[in-house]
Amino acid sequence: MTSPSGIGAGIGSETNRIRLSAAVAALATVGAGLGLRTVAAGDVAKYGGDALYTLLIFALVILAAPRLTAWKAGALALAVSWGVEFLQLSGLPAELSGHSAAARLILGSTFNAPDLFWYGVGALVGGLVVASRRAGRGRASSSL
Repeated sequence: MTSPSGIGAGIGSETNRIRLSAAVAALATVGAGLGLRTVAAGDVAKYGGDALYTLLIFALVILAAPRLTAWKAGALALAVSWGVEFLQLSGLPAELSGHSAAARLILGSTFNAPDLFWYGVGALVGGLVVASRRAGRGRASSSL
């Protein structure tokens, strides 16, 4: 059955395929982050984790809003990442992180200006991957 707008809303719809891809990407990103922490240390683990953090937020944005453009999703993921980083200046995340491992993973604890750059890297990678996949699908369907 299709929705009133003519876009398929069934199990095999494009929206559901995008959501499934985003969910798989989110799980893969969490796995990559955990894997990175086991095989790397220092700046590689820290800044790679920053990029993966924003990439995870990017995947969750696409999961929630699958029709959002890649660049808008990237901008939103970057804004959330930067917002959390700047929130660390208040001391609230540090206090919450002292009580909860989940808060420590989600909010961090200490502001670090270089993190802002690496969040941008994660948003850019997500935007490029999604934009190129969508462009590839457009070319494939137009050649049929």
